Amino acid sequence: MITIKIGGSVIDNLHPSTIADIKKTIESEGVILVHGGGKEVTKVCKQLGKEPKFVTSPSGIKSRYTDKETMEIFTMVMSGRINKTIVQLLQKNGINAIGLSGVDAKVIEADRKKKLIIINEKGRKQAIDGGYTGKITNVNSKFLKLLLEQGLTPVISPIAISEESEFLNVDGDRAAAYVAGKVGSDKVLFITDVDGLLMDDKLVHKLTLAEAKEIRPKIGPGMEKKILAATEALDMGVKEALIANGQKENPISSAIAHDNCTVIEHE
Repeated sequence: MITIKIGGSVIDNLHPSTIADIKKTIESEGVILVHGGGKEVTKVCKQLGKEPKFVTSPSGIKSRYTDKETMEIFTMVMSGRINKTIVQLLQKNGINAIGLSGVDAKVIEADRKKKLIIINEKGRKQAIDGGYTGKITNVNSKFLKLLLEQGLTPVISPIAISEESEFLNVDGDRAAAYVAGKVGSDKVLFITDVDGLLMDDKLVHKLTLAEAKEIRPKIGPGMEKKILAATEALDMGVKEALIANGQKENPISSAIAHDNCTVIEHE
């Protein structure tokens, strides 16, 4: 079984062969899709006159600051427009997909971060209210397996539910890692717009888990989260994590065949 993370602007950025490739993969092994959509959320925030706010953690990770209003927009765009557009596209191509957010059937549970430590404009550490950002604690793997047994393909938006039943924003890459880990996927695949991890403009074809952990702090922000998610998935028992380009032909089967992508595996 494979868990695949795709971006939110799916239709624009994927090779036309992707959907057929997903279909072929579903026929040979179970597939769970997790999607993102940060750019679309930012766009809709601006349309609604809500300026998106980003914060930087002490370790240099940039993330969206999610207040209540942003969380509402986030839920609307992620679990509404993006999720259903992906489901519609899959259905149109004969894949019986089911769209879910992490809130449905508690597919993704998370703890609300009470405080966030950020680096402020003056370059100093500062504690601010955590807003509606979550740290994933659990995945309803039993329910997801049930759907797969029924021949359904789950499409999950990264909105989690808190203990107080609030909507929480969780990172899409890490949501995919947790889903893969808890459901017991053999592989987790992060589809992106480059061939994989590039160091000095060269593609890194293979990394062990230990190497990936060591190299992570030296990587730029977008890819850093994917490497973090990959290491988390492997720590939870996933056999291999793949980072691959969605803009080439048959991106899923190419990645599974280790063709021109980054493969992270245990020693």
